[in-house]
Amino acid sequence: MTADISHILNDWPYKPGQVVARRIVGRDGREKIQLRLDMGLLQMDASGRPDGQRPHGCDSLLIYHESRLQRHREENGDEEGFSLGEADCELLRGEAVMYYHRYLAEFVLGDYEGVQRDTLRNLRLMDFCRKHAREDSDRYVLEQYRPYVLMMCTRARAQIALRDNRPKAALAAVRKGIGKIESFYETFGDRDMLGRSSEIAVLRATEKEIESKIPVDPVQKLSEQLAHAVETEQYERAAKLRDRLRRATGEG
Repeated sequence: MTADISHILNDWPYKPGQVVARRIVGRDGREKIQLRLDMGLLQMDASGRPDGQRPHGCDSLLIYHESRLQRHREENGDEEGFSLGEADCELLRGEAVMYYHRYLAEFVLGDYEGVQRDTLRNLRLMDFCRKHAREDSDRYVLEQYRPYVLMMCTRARAQIALRDNRPKAALAAVRKGIGKIESFYETFGDRDMLGRSSEIAVLRATEKEIESKIPVDPVQKLSEQLAHAVETEQYERAAKLRDRLRRATGEG
């Protein structure tokens, strides 16, 4: 059997500028996700760790270190003295990249639950490294990616809500996600990014798209029209709008 995969690549063209992914069933009977790259492809398990490995017998390296921390707490009564070395953090960052590739493919495939699962997992890894890494550089090197991961998690949550015909819940999710990214930049003293963040821009566009799908509340619309009429000194129109508003709210 040849190891050449040219026939697979020829039958599945790469599309520049697009994320191309698909699901297959592997020879082991497990579902796989393939992500097409310019010079090949990535194949990942659809569940568990993307490369199918179980480091130290655990589902992931993050879970292994979390279990180490739990044992440390049980033996010492607190977290004092627990830390992650440089090699630990480097391997955790490598694992995070695996999950990044998978949630990128999952988003294209419309598996928004998978995206939410894997982005939340990577956010947990970032929190873990930030709290327990021994070196400052290891604590903060992943933080530059937090806005992007928050954006992808937020988009997934919004899509789940829209799929379930809950546009208001989708809108709330987007606004909450924007707030988290804004808080991130404010925490790191980078307020200039609030107006330049591509992640915030994407979520603002999503916010407008969702707003267009939500029927306008007639009472709210009348209130806005009344406020505009008063502001522009259209008093006769304002009086009529006030009457309509009272009837609509049962106050007339």
